[in-house]
Amino acid sequence: MHPTDILVVEVETSQWKPRVVVEAKLARITTHDAITYSQKAATHKQVHPYLRYGILLGKREHYPLPGRLFRHGSHFDFMISWVAEEATPEEFSDFVNLLLDEVTASRALEEMIYSSRNPKRKRYTALHKRLILR
Repeated sequence: MHPTDILVVEVETSQWKPRVVVEAKLARITTHDAITYSQKAATHKQVHPYLRYGILLGKREHYPLPGRLFRHGSHFDFMISWVAEEATPEEFSDFVNLLLDEVTASRALEEMIYSSRNPKRKRYTALHKRLILR
């Protein structure tokens, strides 16, 4: 398997769990890249179904996230871009907050998936995956 660019893990005693994976790409992303990274996300989620997976595009100048990423990135939980190769303080703060939200989502998904037969589990009656655009 190919290495990931950023991996956020949670460590409990001597074991660790992957919580968030971020693939990073500079400047432009091709349709092939979008399909490949999205498929990689799907493969990782088969092993760890609570894993959150996203893509970070750097050095995008004034360009928004490309449409091909929306069309072919169906297995991404988040997409984010930075104007330059390095984040501005605001971009970095947004990125850190996004990662914290994704860790929270990963924990909630893990609890839902692996506690479904526990009589003392939390009981949910709705699940809504929000779409936040900026």
